Amino acid sequence: MADSQQLQSTTDAGNNLPVVIIHRLPNFEFSLSFAEDIINPIDPTDPLYPILRPSARVVIDIGPSPLKLEHLDQYPSVEYIIGTSAGVDHIDLAECRRRNIRVTSAGAVFSEDGADYAIGLLMDVLRLVSASDRYVRAGLWPVKGDYPLGNKLGGKRVGIVGLGNIGTLVAKRLEPFGCHKFPINSTPQFLILQPTQMP
Repeated sequence: MADSQQLQSTTDAGNNLPVVIIHRLPNFEFSLSFAEDIINPIDPTDPLYPILRPSARVVIDIGPSPLKLEHLDQYPSVEYIIGTSAGVDHIDLAECRRRNIRVTSAGAVFSEDGADYAIGLLMDVLRLVSASDRYVRAGLWPVKGDYPLGNKLGGKRVGIVGLGNIGTLVAKRLEPFGCHKFPINSTPQFLILQPTQMP
């Protein structure tokens, strides 16, 4: 009886918000505090998690946390899985299809930003921007002299591992630099190096 009252008070929580189970790796911290006005997120650390888990209809899968058959068995009432990462290869899609569970992910929403960061990091490493900044801030310039010059990006050979949304956008961002792009498509058995000009 106490459990059912506890369950009712948690699902209502004074605001009638739907209960959403957070599925994540134990060491993968993630806060959904920004969404607490539209859902009532129940994390595995919540004392009511074991009570609410069997009746939850929505699971939010955080990052690359695997969601396989043994996990899906813990959520017998789930109807929707919302992935927070771009891919769904860590989710058992065949089992979700069998159970008629709808699965969604972040898709390409972060692709542009990911490609921008990749190019930014590449330029930082080649031009030694962060390293020379640390050198100057540490007061080494007057003591040890000029920091070595970096390298230019233009004309370099660049290997791109994976040609999904982000890899393709990285390749397009490299075009103005005149880089030679080498897409590397990974397979379970080996890596295939294919020198080519990307579209």
